[in-house]
Amino acid sequence: MPAEADRLRRTPLQEIFWTRTSLLLTVLVVVAGFSLWISSMMDPGAGKTLLTSLGTGTLISAVVGFGQTLITATASQRAMVTPVIEESRRALEALSAEYRSLNKEFFPTHVFEATTDPDPLFNRVMTEDLDVARHYFFRGFSGRHAAARLLLSRTERELRVVIADPRDEGAIGGRARYLLRSEEAGVDYETIRSRLNDEISIGLVGLFLARSRCSLVDITVVADPPLDRLEVFDESVWVTLYSDIRGATTLYPRTLRFSEGSFLYNKERSEFLRVSQSRSGRHFRISTTTTRADFLALYEKITGSPLSEENFLELEGKFHSFRKEFTTLAELNP
Repeated sequence: MPAEADRLRRTPLQEIFWTRTSLLLTVLVVVAGFSLWISSMMDPGAGKTLLTSLGTGTLISAVVGFGQTLITATASQRAMVTPVIEESRRALEALSAEYRSLNKEFFPTHVFEATTDPDPLFNRVMTEDLDVARHYFFRGFSGRHAAARLLLSRTERELRVVIADPRDEGAIGGRARYLLRSEEAGVDYETIRSRLNDEISIGLVGLFLARSRCSLVDITVVADPPLDRLEVFDESVWVTLYSDIRGATTLYPRTLRFSEGSFLYNKERSEFLRVSQSRSGRHFRISTTTTRADFLALYEKITGSPLSEENFLELEGKFHSFRKEFTTLAELNP
């Protein structure tokens, strides 16, 4: 049966015309009409009376049969078709709910492809997540971007960061090799390594300056941080894929955002808390009462190198230059 016919078979009246009953009703109507037409042309007598009675009776049978068929079709539809439709609708709703649950559980809400420049939409959505978060967990290389975002915010939150240990060569090697693939041929490994050490120092100074936006800054320094950057908010988790070789030639790798309640959110949040509380890492804290002298001593414990007042001011200037450049490129208004 063609699709158009399936579309039309929706009411009892339409159903009649797609069954064998329609053929019987048609035959009765034709016989009744033909009998009455013949009898109208005959002279009065037994023959005319017989044909008139035959036509009238056949027409009445057709009308009664049509009514019975219509009632039967209505009852049949209510007894058989309607329950099937309702059951199918419930099954589709349950299937749709399951698919929505799977999408939320395993699929990202946003996918930001690798770029050579900061993506304004990426930074705008992340800033929205940060603004409503009471906790901000960051696992990355230096924490510069985390500090810059915090200084743009006007609300207080708890900050926990896991960064690379500047005293361990292996902690810097993975990021250095990634950046080396996106640089020109004339740039060597030592140049990249020196730049990364500088970024860690700038990031530490930035975290110290961002303490006014935080109730607590908890810093964990690990020797073997994962290559991918992780940022966890109250309602989402962001994974920046430095391990994705498809984006190895771009400065800003592919990033995925997963919502709260998803498998990735629960997994990454639990893993972050495990690492930030692990005894294998070195732990430090900065609070709003931490003075500059306290930070200078803390900096030496983290990096193994002393930091003079002059060098602190130099790093502070570099951080503010980075923050302004980042804010402009990312189109983030303070």
